[in-house]
Amino acid sequence: MTPNTWPIRPADINLSAFLAELKNWVAIESPTADRDAVNAMVDHAAAYARALGLSVSRHMTDARTGDLLIARQGPEQEAERVLILTHLDTVHAKGTLAGPLPWREEEDRLFGPGVYDMKCGALMAVEALRLAGDRAAATIMFVPDEETGTRATRAAIEVAALKARAVLVMEPAREGGKIVTGRRGSANYRIEVHGRAAHSGTRPQDGRSAIRAAAKLVLELEAMNDPARGIGVNVGVIQGGTTRNTVPALCVLDVDVRLPDLAAQHEVITALEALRPTDADIRFEISGTVTRPAFGVDPGSSALLETARPIADAMGYPLVTMTSGGGSDGNFTAALGIPTLDGLGPDGADAHTFNEHLLVPSIPPRLAMLANLLIALNAAHQ
Repeated sequence: MTPNTWPIRPADINLSAFLAELKNWVAIESPTADRDAVNAMVDHAAAYARALGLSVSRHMTDARTGDLLIARQGPEQEAERVLILTHLDTVHAKGTLAGPLPWREEEDRLFGPGVYDMKCGALMAVEALRLAGDRAAATIMFVPDEETGTRATRAAIEVAALKARAVLVMEPAREGGKIVTGRRGSANYRIEVHGRAAHSGTRPQDGRSAIRAAAKLVLELEAMNDPARGIGVNVGVIQGGTTRNTVPALCVLDVDVRLPDLAAQHEVITALEALRPTDADIRFEISGTVTRPAFGVDPGSSALLETARPIADAMGYPLVTMTSGGGSDGNFTAALGIPTLDGLGPDGADAHTFNEHLLVPSIPPRLAMLANLLIALNAAHQ
């Protein structure tokens, strides 16, 4: 296809109908930790996808997590499908819609809990398949727990990705509409620093302060930061002590680690897990793991980008790329070597805040691009 012959144009998008349905999705508040709330969103998304003719299946995860929803277009047994990743959970607690972040439109901006991250992207995935019709076969996975690390559904994503020829991730666009072609990996660690309690007034010499040892440890951890390489080590939470006049026996550090590549991952995780106290009366208990592997640029993803670039140009916007510091489910698929493009949702800003919003004019060109990309990937495979 030439740029002038892409079958779907931004003008073909019924924006008012799209926004009316998006309002329904945002109205169902779905914080990750509330299983029933997430499943209410799964109910609605399943009914909507089924009404558009998609084949829908639903899979229980565990007692704490909402269900995994899968919607397909095209023959179910077709190998090497395109996989579209979305999530239905948000970071916003129930009541946010009636409180600090109501649904509202202000000029070109649309506000609401999860409207940008990522209910609009999830709805775009369904609408793109509707627009593409029988010209595109694809599978959409609606993940229920992305915001807390995809603990319950990572394995299912990886199984599906290994059967896919390309993965499209509907996370929102970044920094003025940029798509994401790389993400730092992440790891979560907890370090328990154990000392010895004592009365700070009468027998301080008998104590070994866990907080003092933890303070030294924080400096060691923070020294691992290397902004030039994209390595980030952040001690985000410290909890310790019992009373003001007691030498503290315990201090707990929660550590967030960001990793630009596998070499940095090995280096930083090895150093972190090798940390030892200098005082023989202090003990560290270190637990944690890499939660998302680094998502780097590879030839397959670069080729997928070059397929998408002329389509975006024809839709009226340049396809500008970036590497994001945050993680997504695209980290899992890229680490498996599956060509992956991320950040294909709407442009906007302030995800995870009470100012979360999307830019309405970004929806038609990005939705049209997505539908045309699905058609192009299907045509290339025939």
